[in-house]
Amino acid sequence: MTSDTPAPLAGTSLAAALAAGAVVLDGGMSNQLESAGHDLSDELWSARLLAAQPEAVTEAHLAYFEAGADVAITSSYQATFEGFAKRGIGHDEAARLLTLSVELARRAVRQAHDGGVTRPLWVAASVGPYGAMLADGSEYRGRYGLSVEELERFHRPRLEVLAAAAPDVLALETVPNADEAEALLRAIRGLGVPAWLSYSVAGDRTRAGQPLDEAFALAADADDVIAVGVNCCAPEDVEGAVATAARVTGKPVVVYPNSGEAWDAEARAWTGRSSFTTEQVLGWRDAGARLIGGCCRVGPTAITSIAGTLTPA
Repeated sequence: MTSDTPAPLAGTSLAAALAAGAVVLDGGMSNQLESAGHDLSDELWSARLLAAQPEAVTEAHLAYFEAGADVAITSSYQATFEGFAKRGIGHDEAARLLTLSVELARRAVRQAHDGGVTRPLWVAASVGPYGAMLADGSEYRGRYGLSVEELERFHRPRLEVLAAAAPDVLALETVPNADEAEALLRAIRGLGVPAWLSYSVAGDRTRAGQPLDEAFALAADADDVIAVGVNCCAPEDVEGAVATAARVTGKPVVVYPNSGEAWDAEARAWTGRSSFTTEQVLGWRDAGARLIGGCCRVGPTAITSIAGTLTPA
């Protein structure tokens, strides 16, 4: 098989796959890159490697495909025109790097198929919240003091660039605030690419403190949205959120929590142990989750376990 050979079942949309059963997401991009020895202490985080070492990004995607993931989330979470501008990167170059994030994931798809992977694979273009650009932790608080209209104006330009790069889906992820979700849902209108909407939560509320049933309801009638759910949260917060998302929207649910370890900001280190279990994954699926993977500190080994749990041999 050559790199120009169409992927098996290449015409299968992600929405159709979710209607048929569970699909496996990848794990954390940052921890995979760090485990390969890359320094991500920069404010651009993994997006820094789009310019510095793009081949490392492809290798990270490929590791997850080989581990059993069906969907790669691009390294564009922290990639914004404003964030790049802080580093002296102009608009045109920033647009090229955003486009490159999708191309690198596509390259990993080709390499996976060349290497013998026969299942369909998809690319999700990551769109992080406004707070990710600030790089000060406000992505876990929300409430930036900006209006829905201001947030829509912030998000729309990079969404247009990412959509033009033709990913299979836009991953509107780690959204801490229902107001920002509303802005994102407005910003994707007319782009012609489906999306999933995923909140970062604490218990039964968004990080900004809004009830999850109200937050999920924003996407219930959004035809562009093929899944709703949660990510970058504790595994223990997932099952209740899945049930709420499924009940309120009637859509497939996406979940990719952190490992369960805790971040010590003062020591700049992770503490504790992973609390991911097979029983949890099955519980999420039974509650309505159809797109399941991991976020921070969830690596290829965990994704292999998830894949084996959801699609046993």
